Amino acid sequence: MTLTDLAPAAPATGDRLAALPVAVIGAGPVGLAAAAHLHERGIPFVVFERGTAAGSAVREWGHTRLFSPWEHLVDDAAARLLADLGWEAPAPGRAPSGSELVDEYVAPLAAHPAIAPALRYGVDVLAVTREGMDRTRTRDRARAPFSLRLRLADGTVVDESARAVIDASGTWGQANPLGSGGLDPLGWEAVADRVAPALPDVLGSDRARFAGRHTTVVGAGHSAANTALVLARLAEDEPGTRVTWLIRGEAAQRISTEGDELPDRGSLGTRLQRRVRDGRIAQVDRFEILRAEDTGDGVRLHGRRDGDAATHDTDLVVVATGFRPELAMLRELRLDLDDIVEAPRALAPLIDPNEHSCGTVRPHGYRELAHPEQGFFIVGMKSYGRAPTFLLKTGYEQVRSVVAWLDGDSEAAERVDLVLPETGVCSTTGEGGDCCGPVAAAPVPVTLTAPAGLTLLPLAGASCSIDSPDGCC
Repeated sequence: MTLTDLAPAAPATGDRLAALPVAVIGAGPVGLAAAAHLHERGIPFVVFERGTAAGSAVREWGHTRLFSPWEHLVDDAAARLLADLGWEAPAPGRAPSGSELVDEYVAPLAAHPAIAPALRYGVDVLAVTREGMDRTRTRDRARAPFSLRLRLADGTVVDESARAVIDASGTWGQANPLGSGGLDPLGWEAVADRVAPALPDVLGSDRARFAGRHTTVVGAGHSAANTALVLARLAEDEPGTRVTWLIRGEAAQRISTEGDELPDRGSLGTRLQRRVRDGRIAQVDRFEILRAEDTGDGVRLHGRRDGDAATHDTDLVVVATGFRPELAMLRELRLDLDDIVEAPRALAPLIDPNEHSCGTVRPHGYRELAHPEQGFFIVGMKSYGRAPTFLLKTGYEQVRSVVAWLDGDSEAAERVDLVLPETGVCSTTGEGGDCCGPVAAAPVPVTLTAPAGLTLLPLAGASCSIDSPDGCC
C-alpha cells in the first residue's frame, strides 16, 4: 500500500455536510492550533474538552519545565490570531514550565473571541461513528455526517453531528502498564494506593507523600529521568528519602544523549548517570515485572532478571513507562493503524522506535494521517500511537496540512514546512554503539519545504509531548 492509496479523496461538499462544523477533540496546544487554522480558513468548528479549561492535561504536569524553548511551542496561525489582540510572544529562547505554557499561550488563545465561543468544557467524547452507520456499512459512507456521542458536564449523554473530526485528545492518562507483557502485573489492584502516575509534583504538592520514603521510578524515558532526579533533590533535604530507578533493558539509551540542540534535554542522561554513580540514585536494570505484592507497609515487585526470578521491595512506585492511545472510542470507524505502534499505517514506519534509532522522521501531513474513514484524522501525540518521538511543532504542521485539505486547498495540504532542532537522540533498544555518528559542535536547525514523505528530517523529540508528555519537550 502506498501513500497515494491512503490519500483521501477530495472532501465531500454536500449541502448538509457543508453546514456542519468540524469537531476537534481536545483543547490542548494542538487542538487549539487546529481551531486557529480552521478559523483562518473560515471553516465552522467546535472543540470538545474533557477538562474544565483549555490545557487541563498540561496543568496536571504544570510544575515540570519543558525542554523546548518558546520558539518551538507556538503555532503560526495561533500567533497571528493572538497578535491581533496585542499579544507578545514570550522570549523565544526561554523554556517554560507546563503551567507557564498554559498561562502565557494556551489560555490566551482559548480566550480569543474567534475561538472561545466554540469551546465546550467538561465534555467527554465517548465514541465517534458515522450517522446511522456502523463500520460494516459502505454505501454513501463518505456523505454521512460523523456522529459524536458526548457525556456533558451534568452527566447527560447526547449525540452531535460533524462534517469532519480532528482527534487531538492526546495520550495523557493512558499510561503503558508496568507488566513486561503489556498488561498490569498480577496483584496490581492490591497496591494501587502506593502507585503514582508519571511526573508527580515531588518538590511541591506531592512532597509529603515521597519525603522519608523509598520510591521506585519505573521507565526508561525522560519523564522517568526527571522524576528520579527531583527525588534525589528531595533526599538532600528529607532524611530517609531514597530513590531507585528500575528499567527493563540494560540501559536507557533514549536519555543518554549528546549533541542535542535542546541542551536541557541533552544533559538529562548525563545528570542522571552522575547521580547513579555517586549513589544518590540506585539503578536496577534488566528487570521484567510480572507480579506485585502488598507487603503491608510497601510493595514487592516480582519478576525476572536475566532469566532468573527476582524481587524488589519499595514503599512507592512511579509509573513512568510512556503512554498509549485510547482507541475504544473509535471502534466504529474504519481506521488503518499499524499493528506495532498503533499509529496511522503510512506514518508508522517513519516513527517506529524499533526501526528509527536516531529519531528521524519525514515531514508529514494529511496523507500520512489519512484513514479509510474520509474526513477523520488523528493528530498530535495520539497520532504517534505508542512511539515516544513526538514534537509539538510537528503537531502544528499536521493540523495545518489537515485543515488545508478540509478546505479543498490541495496545494497547501501537500506542502509540508518544518523547522526543527537537531537531536543527538540515539537508539531506544540499547543495541549497538553511537548510531547517530559524529555530532557537529554547533548543530543548526534544518528548514524543509517539500511534498509530504520525500525528505528525511532529524526529529528532536525522543519522548517529547505536550498533549501527553513522556518527558516534556
